[in-house]
Amino acid sequence: MKSLSRQGLYDPTNEHDSCGVGFVANIKGRKSHDIIRDGLKILANLDHRGAVGDDPLVGDGAGCMIQIPDRLLRDWATKAGHELPAAGDYAVAM
Repeated sequence: MKSLSRQGLYDPTNEHDSCGVGFVANIKGRKSHDIIRDGLKILANLDHRGAVGDDPLVGDGAGCMIQIPDRLLRDWATKAGHELPAAGDYAVAM
């Protein structure tokens, strides 16, 4: 990969890579709360590696990406009087 050279206000010495990445999955494709729990444990343990922002009240973008529990969300939406599109045609952000 070619390095960029210093130009204008850009200085390549300010570049940095991810300080830590965790990945948890069941290789047989089984869904489990244990996977979520382990992922959250990884996220909490990255704190010592500087994976936090300067302001403790503001997130740094770290988080978990999980499969949407369609049946659960569809049930909640129905109880709230909403209708969801087909599974795979909607997203959830928190």
